[in-house]
Amino acid sequence: MYLKENKIEYHELGFFLPNNAKILMLGSFHPQRKRWSMEFFYPNLQNDMWRIFGWIFFSNKEYFLETDKKHFNKERIQEFLEKKGIALGDTAQAIIRLNDNASDKFLEVVEKIELAKILPQIPDCKALVTTGQKATEILLSLIDATEPRVGEHSTFTWNSQTFRLYRMPSSSRAYPRPIEEKARVYEKMFRETGIL
Repeated sequence: MYLKENKIEYHELGFFLPNNAKILMLGSFHPQRKRWSMEFFYPNLQNDMWRIFGWIFFSNKEYFLETDKKHFNKERIQEFLEKKGIALGDTAQAIIRLNDNASDKFLEVVEKIELAKILPQIPDCKALVTTGQKATEILLSLIDATEPRVGEHSTFTWNSQTFRLYRMPSSSRAYPRPIEEKARVYEKMFRETGIL
């Protein structure tokens, strides 16, 4: 029996699936709404995903920030992702937060991603990219693949199609590495998948 405050929380963002997507990047689950700076993936200002993207593609880690530095620019991010063919989603679709924070360690997964519904919508996708340990664990429970080391990839077959599975470092500041170091790992993946 769950405590009264530990209610099931359903994913609010769905999936972002450009028709030309070459890769599908998957996190675990979005933070609580009170931590959002925009209504899109990686909305917490304390998460460095969009700074990593800015650093890699524009040599400017603040490229996707609004001028007030308090919000990310959702429209600029989406336009960029559509141009490059990058899809986004999360591996958990319903969770219970066992602690009042965004920590993956305290997420109990109630519903997982339904790959059979998502992958047919992005037929050009050749790689799934997990952005942290929890996302990797959830995905590995659904596919037959070897867990890659951080920054590396393994391969797996889904419906007779071969995919790469990349394991990226978390963009959360709870994973204490400099943005530049994380960006080098992401840049290698983007080059190998033809995004860069």
